[in-house]
Amino acid sequence: MTDDLEDFKTLINAATPAPDAQRRVENLQQAQKSFARTQGLQSGARPTVKRGPIARLTEGAKSMLNVLTHRGALTATTAIAAVALVAILPQTRVYMSSPSPLPNDERVESRTKTEEADQDSELSFAVPDSAVSEPVVEAPVVMEDSIAPRSRPNASSKIQTGGLGVTNESYSSSGLIGGSQLLVPSPDQRVVVLAPEQNTEDFANADTNPLKVTAEDPVSTFSIDVDTSSYSIVRSSLMRGQLPPKDAVRVEEMVNYFPYSYPAPESDVPFRPSISVTPTPWNEGTQLVHIGIQGALPQIEDRPPLNLVFLIDTSGSMQNTDKLPLLKQSFRLMLSELRPEDQVSIVTYAGGAGQVLEPTTASERSKILNALDQLEAGGSTAGQAGLQQAYQVAESMVEDGEVTRVILATDGDFNVGLSDPDALKVFIAQKRDSGTFLSVLGFGRGNLDDATMQALAQNGNGQAAYIDTLSEARKVLVDQLTGVLFPIANDVKIQVEFNPAQIAEYRLIGYETRALKREDFANDKVDAGDIGAGHTVTAIYEVTPVGSDAIRNGPLRYAEQAVSEGSDEIGFFKLRYKTPGAAESQLIQHPILPGQGAVTEDVEFSYVIAGFGQLLRGGEYLGSWSYADAIALANEAKGEDPFGYRAEAITLMRLAQTLSQ
Repeated sequence: MTDDLEDFKTLINAATPAPDAQRRVENLQQAQKSFARTQGLQSGARPTVKRGPIARLTEGAKSMLNVLTHRGALTATTAIAAVALVAILPQTRVYMSSPSPLPNDERVESRTKTEEADQDSELSFAVPDSAVSEPVVEAPVVMEDSIAPRSRPNASSKIQTGGLGVTNESYSSSGLIGGSQLLVPSPDQRVVVLAPEQNTEDFANADTNPLKVTAEDPVSTFSIDVDTSSYSIVRSSLMRGQLPPKDAVRVEEMVNYFPYSYPAPESDVPFRPSISVTPTPWNEGTQLVHIGIQGALPQIEDRPPLNLVFLIDTSGSMQNTDKLPLLKQSFRLMLSELRPEDQVSIVTYAGGAGQVLEPTTASERSKILNALDQLEAGGSTAGQAGLQQAYQVAESMVEDGEVTRVILATDGDFNVGLSDPDALKVFIAQKRDSGTFLSVLGFGRGNLDDATMQALAQNGNGQAAYIDTLSEARKVLVDQLTGVLFPIANDVKIQVEFNPAQIAEYRLIGYETRALKREDFANDKVDAGDIGAGHTVTAIYEVTPVGSDAIRNGPLRYAEQAVSEGSDEIGFFKLRYKTPGAAESQLIQHPILPGQGAVTEDVEFSYVIAGFGQLLRGGEYLGSWSYADAIALANEAKGEDPFGYRAEAITLMRLAQTLSQ
């Protein structure tokens, strides 16, 4: 046995060649060339795309991946990198690869987008060459709740991220998802799926006011509204080529966006109501009761000094160009309207809150502008902490006879502290009694929390506006600044009682979120809207006279007979308001008569906008009245239009008409 083993060893040694140094060098060189080819490390620069500063964040991850040679380690680290990038990618990316290599100069990178992305915030990311050595295809993924119906699903319709265990059923055999062309991966391709940035917008609204039977419910009560944010949001959506979400359309805010020349008050009363009763453009069998309220014109030369606290959201969600950058430009415009004795302070909030500018007189313009220019976006949104500090700063600035205001500028994304609108209502209501009111300016889209902004403004006795352009900033912060900051009446409520002998049915157009109980009208403890200097407020009822063919509700068998058959009045108008600082309200009241008032261009144009808003919400009560009818009437009623607002509205109607087809 021992001899046999020795003979076997001798044979092996004889068959084994002697070491060859030259051959060893050649083999090593060949291995290095093969490694360089498969790893993408040739001397030529590899084409790449970097769309923004965030792309630098991926360099470390790509360098780490490029030096790994073990496929198992590579798969694991690729998965880790994909998970880490989910938090920062502004839109979904899909990266697909197959094992067959291609020469480096034949590599192709193609891209498909489902939505517009800001150039500064967009991130370009490619799977490193250590993971793939062939075409890289980047494409969007539509999440399952928004996928168009699929046809003939095949074996490749399930996508799994390497090592992540994430699947997506959104592929079809045609390679189409939501109208976008995608490359459908084969079973042996690996795909990295990164989660998209979700649209988290939330709007404050309610169902359209129903048609009321006058004999059953003759009284309508609501708080006035001078906010205008809904119109700007509608414009923002239409200019992006999209119909606005129905909940974003508050008809009264669209109507009140426009200035109207209603008759001004002639006595010490802060405003004057004007009532007209005219035919309805969209329904021959009904009439419109138009209520226009004109606030007293501001006395600019007599206004007291202003103490303004700019509460600015600098969280990460504010980095887009239509948010913090536009905000800075907007406040620059506002500073030009301040007087030297006015004071400005700046408080910011992100993960926490801080004062970045102590109270500074408006004469020190460069100091204020420098503080604005230094602001940068980043972090979470500690809205509660920001509000608390802003009110503390405002309280320290209060002097007798001066006006102190907090102006909050945000996209409304409160995610740290008080984020529930009801909780915010309580907090703000506790602060408004001190005389420091809160106005809210909204910026940007995508995570606009309109519900929170409305809760803040309505309970802070301030105004809510949405700024999507520099022109809108000028309208709100320059042209209408006095009305925003100097109220002439608080807790303004309207109540209309209709005569069932004359009016069979009625409905209030808009004001769904401003409805009050009947008993709230005379209760001075119930908060309501405020009117600023020079403001106009419009409310419109559609009413159906008794005997009209347009009556929708049939008579009740046991209904009570009307008790006002001897009166020509179709209704009775009441308005309650408080002068600033007063605890008790005052009453204004007028009868409403058939055919009273004149049909002016202002009245007609307000009808157009009321109809436009109803069309955007579905047009439940408009019959066959269309965008074309609205456009035709708007052109007739446009009038002089010195600021171009009405011409712009007609453009928006045309866009909506096209998008609705």
